[in-house]
Amino acid sequence: MTETPTPAPAVPTYKLRRGRMGAVRREAMATHLHRFELPAGSEPIDLAGLFGAGTPVVLEIGFGSGDSTTSMAAADPGTGVLAADVHTPGVARLVVALVAAEVENVRVLNGDGEQLLRERIPSGSLAGVRVFFPDPWPKARHHKRRLVTPRFAALVADRLAPGGLLHCATDWEPYAEQMGEVLAAEPAFELEGGGAVGRPQWRPVTRYEARGLEKGHRVADFLARRRG
Repeated sequence: MTETPTPAPAVPTYKLRRGRMGAVRREAMATHLHRFELPAGSEPIDLAGLFGAGTPVVLEIGFGSGDSTTSMAAADPGTGVLAADVHTPGVARLVVALVAAEVENVRVLNGDGEQLLRERIPSGSLAGVRVFFPDPWPKARHHKRRLVTPRFAALVADRLAPGGLLHCATDWEPYAEQMGEVLAAEPAFELEGGGAVGRPQWRPVTRYEARGLEKGHRVADFLARRRG
């Protein structure tokens, strides 16, 4: 299949945060990033060349601290993981974790995962897309900056192979309502459970999620399967 052009979103879905890196993370970026860094360029990514022919590949957009990314990749070494995040300190933290855990099936992008999906991922090529706890943009005037929209759902559906899974999670209830409506309305998806479900055992609790649970937040997972 060839890549289907998709218009860029009108506004960015993230806000860059400043953050400092200690000596360990700076050393990791200087010494080890090249082992995991996604090849630069604008051409479609050769996923078979990157991970091996026949290897299923998932894309995680916005991995935060990278703890769940490392854990899930270590538990499933037969799956290739593309992990994208715009925040450099988080990228450095993930690289440190990958080296410590001796995980080799992850390739990292310090950049916009939605842009990567739109511009460099061929149609029908992914086994999964993960969006765990994206910025909820709680103020009404900022809702247009949320990642999970009808445009995004259609883009993901095009890039997933039949049977591929879009897995979203949020602890912000109004955003969960929007996610459920968007995913249920996308005709290419079948929403497992008909809506929000409990956390699947294969998804570890993230640092962000743990803090929310301590505050009494309710977490909603959505599993949208690409129809065959």
